Amino acid sequence: MLEIVAYTDGACSGNPGPGGWGVFLRATKEKKTIKERELYGGEANTTNNRMELMAAIKALETLSGSTPIKIYTDSKYVRDGVTNWMAKWKKNGWKTASKRPVKNLDLWQRLDAVQCEHKVTWEWIKGHAGHEGNERADWLARAGRDSV
Repeated sequence: MLEIVAYTDGACSGNPGPGGWGVFLRATKEKKTIKERELYGGEANTTNNRMELMAAIKALETLSGSTPIKIYTDSKYVRDGVTNWMAKWKKNGWKTASKRPVKNLDLWQRLDAVQCEHKVTWEWIKGHAGHEGNERADWLARAGRDSV
């Protein structure tokens, strides 16, 4: 069975400041890697949270068809937003529990739309802890940041 995983990360120098996002994708079949892909990009004036969201969006937008995927992120903001907060935000007209507008609404709505096309499992992974996939995503995010 084909398994696709994505490691996503964001980076920012200053907050706001120049930032980048990175995605390391790996497809395996019967525990053998059959394909790897690296993606990155950046923006001149952004925040770390926006870059974390953009990495997840880009990972999902890269897929074709309805694809099962496991996304590893070191961002609790992204993981908790998708798995805990988003349904409540949508029910409340994209407002927080304190009735304030959701920050980064454009990216949360884009992520919501693209994740509906796939069967996504979200996993949090500790950043900067020596995990190969996360370290590669971090390197790509910094490359994206440095490209702007």
